Amino acid sequence: MQDKGYDPKDIEQKWYDVWQKAGYFHAQEDDNKKPCYSIVIPPPNVTGVLHMGHALNNTLQDIMIRYKRMDGFNALWMPGTDHAGIATQNVVEKDIAKRGLTRDDLGREAFIDEVWKWREKHGNLIINQLKRLGASCDWDRTRFTMDEGLSRAVRRVFVDLYREGLIYQSNYIVNWCPRCHSALSDLEVEHEEENSFLWHIRYPFADGSGEVVVATTRPETMLGDTAVAVNPSDERYTSLIGKEIILPIMNRKIPLVADYMVSSDFGTGAVKITPAHDLNDFELSLRHNLDVIVVIDDSGAMNENAGAYKGLDRFECRKKLEEDLAAQGYLVEKTPYKVPVGKCYRCKTIIEPYLSKQWFVRTKSLAEKAIEAVETEKTKIFPEQWKKTYFEWMNNIRDWCISRQIWWGHRIPAWFCDDCGEITVNEEDVKQCKCGSANIRQETDVLDTWFSSALWPFSTMGWPDNTPLLKKFYPTSVLITGFDILFFWVARMMMMGIKFMGDVPFKDVYLHALVRDEQGQKMSKSKGNIVDPLIEMDKYGADAFRFALTAFAAMGRDIKISDKRIQGYRFFINKIWNAAKFTLMNIKDFDPDTVAYEKLELSFAD
Repeated sequence: MQDKGYDPKDIEQKWYDVWQKAGYFHAQEDDNKKPCYSIVIPPPNVTGVLHMGHALNNTLQDIMIRYKRMDGFNALWMPGTDHAGIATQNVVEKDIAKRGLTRDDLGREAFIDEVWKWREKHGNLIINQLKRLGASCDWDRTRFTMDEGLSRAVRRVFVDLYREGLIYQSNYIVNWCPRCHSALSDLEVEHEEENSFLWHIRYPFADGSGEVVVATTRPETMLGDTAVAVNPSDERYTSLIGKEIILPIMNRKIPLVADYMVSSDFGTGAVKITPAHDLNDFELSLRHNLDVIVVIDDSGAMNENAGAYKGLDRFECRKKLEEDLAAQGYLVEKTPYKVPVGKCYRCKTIIEPYLSKQWFVRTKSLAEKAIEAVETEKTKIFPEQWKKTYFEWMNNIRDWCISRQIWWGHRIPAWFCDDCGEITVNEEDVKQCKCGSANIRQETDVLDTWFSSALWPFSTMGWPDNTPLLKKFYPTSVLITGFDILFFWVARMMMMGIKFMGDVPFKDVYLHALVRDEQGQKMSKSKGNIVDPLIEMDKYGADAFRFALTAFAAMGRDIKISDKRIQGYRFFINKIWNAAKFTLMNIKDFDPDTVAYEKLELSFAD
């Protein structure tokens, strides 16, 4: 230690390599002498690069796992990456577009080959950056949500749930992204309030006796209206219930129905019902046996059912329809109105409620046991305030739409027979139907990325085989993750772990806060206030960077970080280095074997 100051570049990589080569991060499934402790990493997307959220999350896990190792535990930190269906497909589509190709030009199999090639070339970037951070994962056991073992686990779960009647296919309203051409779960839709309008439109009675005025925020969907609805207790409309109405522009007769779903306080108290493009309208249509007419296609354009508006983009149609309604005397008024707009969490395209055939998981019975596990504290959630949020969501849970209309992902193991119409669901690929016909085709949809992630705590340890690793380290000790995926991931792992392992997937859940800038603002490229972990580690070292994050990580509070604060802990690390240098200078001739006290058995950590 002749240097005047601590230089992390000379130290950190050197010792990290020593630790890895010596196998200090590796847990032993056959070691029965030590107590066990385990953590599964929240698998970062294979497309990802290290950001502040990753840095905090993995630093906190590293603290826990290193502490337990030093305390004599047989400690497993299970690493891996997620195949990130939509995100990865988008990246590879952009990549092949540089060669003037689309996925349709290549075809499904060739496109999937391109994704695997991309993954082989770029997929370990985030893993290498976690190593640069100093994360002491059991890297020999790194898993991938599309590797052979996890794919087998996914198929087993799908088939078992299907045979129990917990997975089903149904026509239902889903959140549809016209850009990604895929259904999205409720959790994959980001809602933003935007300035828009409320359109008041006259709907005349068929007998010429007057009209009813409806208010809508989406006039373009009126082309698919099959009813107007009012609240049965609304005295303004009681005598009119059952009358026939002429749908403006389309000149189609539709009924006036009564349903308690309708709020008398919204607009005029009379609402248009478009079952194919609104979830509440769809459910009302089932109660009243209404027709369902799709007028917007899967690219967000008006289809053949939209009459003269066929081919127009949905928002172009809105403008043209408004002009036509005004010209024909149907538009009463248009008033400013704030509306919650749902956008795709990947590409930010405005989603379209869309009627299509999808695969769903019945979640109610699964959620009940996951609720009970937290109520009885088999799993504890920290900070405690998140328990209330967990219960609210789980008690009101909707069935989970698990099918995605993309190519990259776990293809649904269901085969349709074109001769008898039967569906065969099976773990192994099917060559012929039960009826003997070979005229079968596999479902083209893949599973939601979160479906495979929900199995992560046990699939990574070898399930469905009853492996020594699984016996030793499941359930895991603690899950450390961001509060923003409490429902995306944590709740779903709870449901699947209890269902397939008969026990909770983790004993504790620690939900950490966000890392913000020095003023407490969320970091974003547009604000120019992003603090890049890789740059900070190059400037000040991983230890100083991680110490700064940890020092401000009070439970339940957002972390305010800046370059100056990280620099301050770089000075602190230098003080520790100087103290060590001073100590070593003064004990260079010390021989512990000559000291007259009982020789201690010291571990490597000691």
